[in-house]
This record gives sequence, C-alpha cells and structure tokens, in this order.
Amino acid sequence: MTEDNPNPPEPLFNRDRLLAWMAEHGIEQVTHDHPAVFRVEEGLELKAAMPGAHTKNLFLKDKKGKLWLISARQDTVIDLKRAPRTIGSDRLSFGNEGLLYKTLGLRPGSVTALGLINDPDHRVTFVLDKALWDARVVNFHPLTNTATTAIAQDEFRRFLERLGRAPIVVDFSTLS
Repeated sequence: MTEDNPNPPEPLFNRDRLLAWMAEHGIEQVTHDHPAVFRVEEGLELKAAMPGAHTKNLFLKDKKGKLWLISARQDTVIDLKRAPRTIGSDRLSFGNEGLLYKTLGLRPGSVTALGLINDPDHRVTFVLDKALWDARVVNFHPLTNTATTAIAQDEFRRFLERLGRAPIVVDFSTLS
C-alpha cells in the first residue's frame, strides 16, 4: 500500500459495522446494493432510480499537509484553484491511496463522507457543498462503491453530530 507500511491495519469500520453503528444510534437509512461504480458518470442510470441528491467526494491534501474531504452534489463544479481561498487552505491536490486508506479506511472509488467514522482523531477537515446541506435526502457510498446509502438530511446531520463533526458549508455555485 505505502512504502512505509505495505499492510496497514484494517479500518475501524467497514460497511457492515457502519450500518450496524447507524442502527444502534437510531440513524435511519436505506442502502441499495449495485455493481461497483468508480466515477460519477458511471452510476447515472443507477442513481436515476434512487431519489435524493447524489454525491461526488474528493479526498485532498494541501501544501501544508492538511487533509480535506469535500462532498458535493454530483453535478456541482468544484474549482480546485478557487476552493482553497474559500475553505482556508493552501493549494490543493488529491491525496494518495495510502493516505486515503490510513485516514478514512477507504479505497479509491469509494470516497464518501461516511468514511469520517474512521477518522476519530479528526485529521480530515470536512467541507460540504451547500447544495447537499439543503437537500432533503443525500446519497453516499457506505464505505464501498458497491452500494449507495440514502439518508434524510436530518439523519445525516445527526450522523455528523454523533461523530463530533461540524462541516464547513460552502456554496460552490458562487465560486465558478
């Protein structure tokens, strides 16, 4: 996986543990299984049958080494040259696979805000698109890209609250 640790420890949560944790905490959700989806464009047909806002999620690292997770509605344009000034970071680039797995327990193609459950030390700063913050229902991968979990907005906010997370909400539509 990485040069310094080719076999990193398993993440705290996988799909089954995540869904069980949500049930234990009374966070209602509906999870739909489907073939693996690696890019937003690949899942358009699947998503058409699932109500709510669908997401794209970017795992980023800035010049100073700070980690960021941006979750946005799938059709939101995110300008990575303008975003740093808005969120209070330095120049952004994509985080590598090893760092993604080490901090959020995720593989490429499965990046999701639900991965924050694997970051108890809050190493990753969470940025949420206002379009998702305002959506009635949001859809994220449940730590794997072979399923989509639909969560009502109030339930998603309870999820974040239980994790002690307050996202930076950004209206990306005003940055383009």
